[in-house]
This record gives sequence, C-alpha cells and structure tokens, in this order.
Amino acid sequence: MSEPSPTPVRRGRLLRFGGAVVVLLALAAYLTVQYLTGGPGVPRCTVVSGRNDGESYEFTPEQAVNAATISAVGTHRDMPERAVTIALATALQESGLRNIKHGDRDSLGLFQQRPSQGWGTTAEIMDPTYAADIFYEHLAKVDDYAQLPLTVAAQRVQRSAFPDAYAKHEPDATLLAAALTGRSAATLTCQGPAGSTPAGGPDAVRSALVRDFGRDVLQDAGADVSATETPAPASPSASPSTTTASRTVTLPVSAEASGSTTTATVGQRGWELAHWAVANSSGLHIDRVSYAGREWTAGSTDSRWSTSDANGGPAAETSTAEVRIVTGQ
Repeated sequence: MSEPSPTPVRRGRLLRFGGAVVVLLALAAYLTVQYLTGGPGVPRCTVVSGRNDGESYEFTPEQAVNAATISAVGTHRDMPERAVTIALATALQESGLRNIKHGDRDSLGLFQQRPSQGWGTTAEIMDPTYAADIFYEHLAKVDDYAQLPLTVAAQRVQRSAFPDAYAKHEPDATLLAAALTGRSAATLTCQGPAGSTPAGGPDAVRSALVRDFGRDVLQDAGADVSATETPAPASPSASPSTTTASRTVTLPVSAEASGSTTTATVGQRGWELAHWAVANSSGLHIDRVSYAGREWTAGSTDSRWSTSDANGGPAAETSTAEVRIVTGQ
C-alpha cells in the first residue's frame, strides 16, 4: 500500500504561512500609516482652501514646522509662490516633509540631497533651512521654471529616478503654499496642546523667526517682546514672568519687512507670519496667535481662527499692522 500523499499537509502549512505573511503585511501597512500620520492622539495640523471648495490637507506638527521653514526660506529669497509650491511638492515626495537621516545611497534630509553630489555636507543637508535654500538656488537656475509643469521643474533640480512622482503632490503643496505665503488668510490651524518639550519662551520664537526668515524679520519689522501689553490677571503666587506681557512677541507688519521686492500686501505678510507661528506652535510652546481681529488658540476644540478668544470673549484687537504671538512660558 502506498503511503498517503503529503500534499495536504504541505498545503496546510503554505496556507498558514501565507496567512501569517498577510497579517505581517497588514501590520506593516498599519504602522506605516501611523508613522506617516502621527498616530492617534497626536496633535494635528490642517490647511484648507481659501476658495471654500472643501479641499484640505491634514499633516503632523513635525511636517508643519518643515513646511513653514521651506516657505519662509523661499519668500526670504524673494521666490514666487509657485517656487514654494514646487519645493513643498518635492519635499512631500522625497521625505514626506520629514528631515530623515537615510535614503537611497547617501541621500539625506527633506529633499534627499546627496553629499557626494555636491549638495553640501551631511550637517548642512540635515539643516532644513540650508536644504531649502540650496533647493531654491538650483531651482532659480531652471529657465522659466514657474511656467513649467511642476513635475518637470522639480525633476530638473532633483534628477530623480521617478521623474513623474512629484505631480501627485501638487494639490496638497498648492494649499500649503497659499497658506504659508499668506495669500490665503486664516486657513492653517493646528490642534491639541502645545508640545511637551520646553522651548524657552519669546526668545525661542525670535530665534526661530531669524532661522527661517533671516535676521531682517526682527531688524526691519522691529519685533520685540512687548512691554506695553496689559498683564493677564495673576494669582497672588504668580510670578511676573508668567504674565501675558512677558510672554508676548509683537511683530509689526509691513510688506517690505523682509526686504522683499515682491508686491505682497501688508495683509499677506501678516498672515504669512501668523501661519508660521501656528505651524511652529507645538515645538515653540505657542499658546495664542492673533492677527487682524482673528485669534488661534492652542488646545481648543477645533483650533480654528476665531473672532473670539478661548473663553468666549472678543479676540485680541489686532489690526493688520501687527501679529501677536503669546508663548506658554
């Protein structure tokens, strides 16, 4: 009598192995999504279309900080909004707007630039401000880049093995650029409490402003910690350093504040600075941002720009001539 065929046993093992592979792939996909989106319970940022067409893009505070840096460096270089859109779409494709320390061969950072290809040292490329600046330097050398399809302009800078990959990020990059350059008012918000890492209060905000916009953002705009604010009501045990006055950075706004030669309006410049502050709110412990009679408050239910403050009272009475940033310490 012949022995029973082992085929059913092998088939059962293969099925179990296949099932295990499917589970592992599903787990890997879940973890990837959680990494890319920041996971449940993580503060979120959202940018919406200023055209009220329902378009929006949701991202993490980490991505928001990097996007704000890319945009600020672009406007500081006097690059048009189209250049900022191209840069943001490129970073979305190359790194997911994350300053990563790995990539294909020696590729690094937001734009996956390679030290071996003359983009800079490892330390330079891992500095988002430097990485954005050198990207714009190369983009500016592309003839008529603003009139080219986005993916063509990006590819002429990046020389990617996937030249068409940038196009799919254009809608999200367009929303981000409109908000972060200030053209689209009150369209970028962040949710949740401020970050858990102490950030040093107003001095840290001013340092970050210089990092992204250049020193002129303080020298020309006359930014300073406001000494004229009315202190918030304090308990008997509260120290003077906890008053609203000591935690407020006031940025007077003018279209020429950055030294730019563009035709940006005062309002656009104001919203650029206001959205930058919201994008950096988690890392810099920014509690409130006020501009043009609108106020954003960290930790509010929907973190939208409101005409009232977190307590239901009227928002800070700010004109288009200044942006107020209140830090958590």
